[in-house]
Amino acid sequence: MADIVQQRLEDRIPALEQLERVGLFTNKEVKSMLKRSTALEYKLHRTVQSKDDFITYIQYEINVLELIKKRRARIGYHFKREEIEYPIIHRINHVFRRATTKWQEDVQLWLSQVAFNKKWGTKTQLSKVLSSMLAIHPDKPALWIMAAKCEMEDRNSSESARHLFLRALRFHPENKKIYQEYFRMELMHAEKLRKQQQELEQAKIDVGEYNFSPEILSGKLAEVVYRDAAQKIKGAEFILSLLQIAAIFDFTKELQDTILQELQSQYVDDCMMWDFMSKRELDAAGAPELQSAKGKASDTDRREERCCVVYEEALKSLNTEAMWTCYVTFCLERYKRKTNVNELKEKVINLFLFFFIGVLQWLLSLVPAVSSAMKEKYLEWSYKTGGYKRARKTFTSLHEHRPFTKAFFMKMIEIEKEQETPKMSNLRDYYERALREFGCSDEDLWMDYIKEELGRHGNPENCGKLHWRAVKTLEGENVERFTTQYTLLQTGHV
Repeated sequence: MADIVQQRLEDRIPALEQLERVGLFTNKEVKSMLKRSTALEYKLHRTVQSKDDFITYIQYEINVLELIKKRRARIGYHFKREEIEYPIIHRINHVFRRATTKWQEDVQLWLSQVAFNKKWGTKTQLSKVLSSMLAIHPDKPALWIMAAKCEMEDRNSSESARHLFLRALRFHPENKKIYQEYFRMELMHAEKLRKQQQELEQAKIDVGEYNFSPEILSGKLAEVVYRDAAQKIKGAEFILSLLQIAAIFDFTKELQDTILQELQSQYVDDCMMWDFMSKRELDAAGAPELQSAKGKASDTDRREERCCVVYEEALKSLNTEAMWTCYVTFCLERYKRKTNVNELKEKVINLFLFFFIGVLQWLLSLVPAVSSAMKEKYLEWSYKTGGYKRARKTFTSLHEHRPFTKAFFMKMIEIEKEQETPKMSNLRDYYERALREFGCSDEDLWMDYIKEELGRHGNPENCGKLHWRAVKTLEGENVERFTTQYTLLQTGHV
């Protein structure tokens, strides 16, 4: 072991001497580096080897490289990289290879070596590392994608990237992400060639000697990838993901039209297709830009109506919960958007409540995010259109059907307090139901309840019991925050 370590240390000496000779390091610093390197080398050659020792060694050498880079910039010396940096880079890769050979399953080690070679521009070594890593971990699609991107972006080799994607698909023939990135890569390659051709033409250089295939320039290779993907992977959502990638590039109109036509013809029973076709109406070319708020609102109104027409057409043949969910989610999103036009917001909320007010069981089975928000809006609409009695009836019909938002209960509390003679028994019921859902994590809810009991219609004697319950129910830091707020309330500071 001592002979191997000694040999490795002797191999370092020329580079260390060079560092001192050109003024990047002092003699004292060089001696310190040699001493530190000796200790690290011996650790790597112990009988029982530790992964941490390898990582520490690698990090030390990288720190040396970074320091050399800073010193070069400071004194303006940019020569003799082959004698100084290259041996260190070679040594780091050698230690990486030893580590990845011994701990092959550690993906992070492989990725660290990839990152190192990307940063220091060792392209040939980078390709070798990627190849070795994939030989050990062919079961990980993300590594294939990363390797292909490295070949495309760092080594400027679309051919190597394409080869890696094709190999990846042999191991993962139905992987959506691989197909998406392969599709994107072919379009990026086509875009790059188009730019090169344009630059040559602008420079008035004869492009005849360059091989610019019209098929590649128009994205035909990407279309081949699309065809293969569409045969292997079914579903409108996946096809739409490819369409969205194609839409990023300005030369793909023909390809987009092809994908869109096949999407419409093959996925009439898929709610995702109809959802996409409906939302396209929002972006469809309409009236020229209108300056007045009323004019813009009118144009938006027309676009939203066209969206609804598509949704309603879809529901004639696809009357499913998934399709209805798409429709109500769209309406809810339009309701939440920022607008100063109250008429538009009223129209949207009335539209979806009109459609869904009679299919209550379906409403309660919606996806949680939509269902909880729908309950809140339904309660608000009930009060606005039918007054207190209808709001109470709506609340009663929904208060046992999870999930909820805190706003659902607070809205009913607000409605109750707006009445000429609010009933404290009702307010307590609303608060208790809210605490059942959010009492473990919402100290403000407890404080609001206590303040209600201290108010005109409440009973201050109940505050002590509520305080005791809150301390027992709240979790973690919420208890401390509640105690602080309660103390401030008692001392008159809230």
